[in-house]
Amino acid sequence: MTRERLTLHSVDIRPVRVPLKRRIVSKVGHFDDWPLILIDLRTHQGITGRSYLEPYLAQSPQYIAPAILDLARLRQAQPIRPVIDFERARKALNLVGYEGIAMIAVAALDMAAWDALAQAAGLPLAELLGGSVGPVPAYNSNGLWLTEPAGLGDEAAELVAEGGFGALKLRLGRANLKDDLRAIEVVRDAVGDDVQLMVDFNQGLTLGDALCRCHALDDTGLYWFEEPIIYNNLDGYAQLARELKTPVQLGENFYGPRELWRAIDCGAADYVMPDLMRIGGVTGWLRAVSLAAVRGIEVSTHLYPEYAAHLMRVTETAHWLEWQDWANPILAEPFDLVNGELIVPDRPGCGIEWDEEAVRRFAY
Repeated sequence: MTRERLTLHSVDIRPVRVPLKRRIVSKVGHFDDWPLILIDLRTHQGITGRSYLEPYLAQSPQYIAPAILDLARLRQAQPIRPVIDFERARKALNLVGYEGIAMIAVAALDMAAWDALAQAAGLPLAELLGGSVGPVPAYNSNGLWLTEPAGLGDEAAELVAEGGFGALKLRLGRANLKDDLRAIEVVRDAVGDDVQLMVDFNQGLTLGDALCRCHALDDTGLYWFEEPIIYNNLDGYAQLARELKTPVQLGENFYGPRELWRAIDCGAADYVMPDLMRIGGVTGWLRAVSLAAVRGIEVSTHLYPEYAAHLMRVTETAHWLEWQDWANPILAEPFDLVNGELIVPDRPGCGIEWDEEAVRRFAY
């Protein structure tokens, strides 16, 4: 039996801004809509691999798209081999550094390449990687921002009901500790003690503030403290992890697998949560989570729930999937949620296609 190898024909990049159901109010900014960069990796064999990026800033396509296209030109008419391409891309970019835009561009093409290969094999990505499709435990991260505590109860109840969730993410780091305590109290009153509460500070505290704030919140039954301080202060995270009873979560800003290992090796995190855009796409994820498994560190996801769900099905120490519906407005068929779990569909590739009418409507 002969098998035709996929070769790269071209890459199309389209920025969109999609409306958010709930306004984001956090330490990293306020957003009424959310920018996405859609990547279509077209092959000579007629298969299109898809991926998207969530770059936070609306003007980011101006400087991210050229890096993606530069890498794509190096692979023109070449076989699509994500693992080899991952290494070649990193070597091609080592003079400008592995972090930032360089790794984001690598990740964008890597995710689309794996999608194309899985489609060519007629398999969901999880099955191509040796796993299976099915449910992935998720928490709802679509709300509970830094808004007035009084309104959080109704919103928390809505978030639980959106998919039968048993876990929610709450943002903390208000000006006064009493307001954070009030936010926790209001949410607990609304959803009960059986719903897990993960809390995220979005790097909004200094180390001194974090020591005071997190110690004061340490007995409130929270599931984890996520990014209390700037992400690269690993010594500070190690101190927090040593002193606190509540587990410390870190990782959405790891640029590549080695950065994840550095954090684990110095005891900076009890849990890790790589972001596909920064860790290096599917290839970077697979390499990173094997390092976490060596230490028995549980791995959660950050953004990109459709791709991440496939990867959680093959991650040894898989923990929680962060659920956001922010990309749903441009997806032809969003994934299903059942009893607090995201269901990986039995569709070839990552299982996503664009709603082209919506893409045109939200283009900018």
